Amino acid sequence: MTINLTDYPLLAKIDTPHDLRMLDKSQLTQASEELRRYLLNSVSKSSGHFASGLGTIELTVALHYVYNTPFDHLIWDVGHQAYPHKILTGRRDKLHTIRQKDGLHPFPWREESEYDTLSVGHSSTSISAALGLAVAANKEAKNRKVVAVIGDGAMTAGMAFEALNHAGGMDKDMLVILNDNEMSISENVGALNNHFARMLSGSIYTGIREGSKRILKNIPPIKELASRAEEHLKGMVVPSTFFEELGFNYIGPIDGHDVNGLVDTITNMRNLKGPQILHIATKKGKGYHAAEQDPIKYHAVPKFNPEETSLPASKPSLPTYSAIFGDWLCKTAEQDDKLVAITPAMREGSGMVEFSQRFPDKYYDVAIAEQHSVTFAAGLAIGGHKPVVAIYSSFLQRGYDQLIHDVAIQNLPVLFAIDRAGIVGADGPTHQGAFDLSFMRCIPNMTIMTPSDERECQLMLTTGYKLNSPAAVRYPRGAGNGAPLPDINETIEIGKGIIKASGKKIALLNFGTILAEAEKAAKELNATVVDMRFVKPLDETLIKQLADDHQYLITIEDNAIAGGAGSGVNEFILNNGIGIKVLNIGLPDMFIKHGTQQEIHQEFGLDSAGIVSKIKAFIS
Repeated sequence: MTINLTDYPLLAKIDTPHDLRMLDKSQLTQASEELRRYLLNSVSKSSGHFASGLGTIELTVALHYVYNTPFDHLIWDVGHQAYPHKILTGRRDKLHTIRQKDGLHPFPWREESEYDTLSVGHSSTSISAALGLAVAANKEAKNRKVVAVIGDGAMTAGMAFEALNHAGGMDKDMLVILNDNEMSISENVGALNNHFARMLSGSIYTGIREGSKRILKNIPPIKELASRAEEHLKGMVVPSTFFEELGFNYIGPIDGHDVNGLVDTITNMRNLKGPQILHIATKKGKGYHAAEQDPIKYHAVPKFNPEETSLPASKPSLPTYSAIFGDWLCKTAEQDDKLVAITPAMREGSGMVEFSQRFPDKYYDVAIAEQHSVTFAAGLAIGGHKPVVAIYSSFLQRGYDQLIHDVAIQNLPVLFAIDRAGIVGADGPTHQGAFDLSFMRCIPNMTIMTPSDERECQLMLTTGYKLNSPAAVRYPRGAGNGAPLPDINETIEIGKGIIKASGKKIALLNFGTILAEAEKAAKELNATVVDMRFVKPLDETLIKQLADDHQYLITIEDNAIAGGAGSGVNEFILNNGIGIKVLNIGLPDMFIKHGTQQEIHQEFGLDSAGIVSKIKAFIS
């Protein structure tokens, strides 16, 4: 895809931030306008993250104009908003490949560019990394500057507060820019967000949103009781007290879409000593009316026509697993007053919109706080409720200690509905759900289920919900195969698999939604196919029976081979002295790059052709 750069006379000259710094300050407004149009033009033709980048155009221009990147370190939190950064740092002509196999990475990525200081994908890591870099810069003594950009949504995570607390005490030179757009992906929730909202809507700051600026005086950290009382009174009219008590000099809020104002302020702050906070107010989706009006819908977009007022309607398709979960959640809540559902800021992605609207007293969005979501569920369970934690596989990694310490050790009845398990696709290594079977399988008291289709998914959700112990149902991104749903109260026997087809010599033990590909492979190989259903407890009786009747056992899973479901089968075979050859098919010991689910499954031999090829090589 080629974009005619004659329509972008300034942007065409910017191959690196050095070129941007050659512009006169008076040209930055035009450069920002061209950058916004280029982003709209490119993403509308290629798909990708959208609204966040539109909101950081002026900030990106200002940061690269003022700071000597890449010598100075610039860190983007999460990275949805970093498309303009990629455009200005030598990747303009490749932006149309973003999130596609062998194309640009969806987030800042160290292997991709020297301008990407930190590889990111999950939220709230920027301040911690920036502090580490600031300490290193101080030891280096070359006057290297460090800047972290974090959104108000990411600021709701505990890790961000841990970093602020540490940074304020370290007193190293660093700048944290709080990009306050009143959004994460879903609407922000929580007391801190409410504080920002009150502050920005107060009469003293109404002029700021119209482009005026207010810079608050730096006040040292409070050490005396009298000073503390005085500053708390001050905090009633200005928003600086919270950050200043943590040891930061607070400036703002200022208009985040006034590029010249940003340049002036950031230039002034560049040489200030100690930890600094610059609070900017921005609009997610800025400059494209539809995205401004519905930034959730326009967070990530398919290909679309910018001249039309809405995104193209998705093609009629089968319900996604997320939708199946959301429907199950509503139907179960209708029957059970004890059900409560928790999400760490992923209401839309986890299929919980209808539930949140119909059962607001049972719905808890805890913000971007995965650790808290798990222990909050533990408390609810102890209090006599039946918590369901809807969480992405790669986000549950962040709550691993809580899963062990607060749920499993106490054997509490918490159901984990694990979305985006296995290969997710375009978001790449940070979002692939490749490890959940491995990191959960070793935890005592856990029941782990892998549905092969929508019917199995609902059966397992009900089964796990009715257990009086921790349970997990992991399912992939995307739609199923149209399997009819069972009665909402129907359950399955714990730890029992199903033989789907009988063959000779070879038995395929399938875990999860690759079953359809396994069945295709089995027909070509005249093999037995088993839907194992449970990773823990394994159907050991069935495994032994299959081992007695076959020469080869082949395990298949959309998870890392290391420590996964196949490893559990290996352990059982070895521990019981069963003499049979076993092949594990799954994801290799590497971080899986971005591409479509189909492309990645094909690359790693998880489609039917790949399964057949691996088995033939193994038995030859």
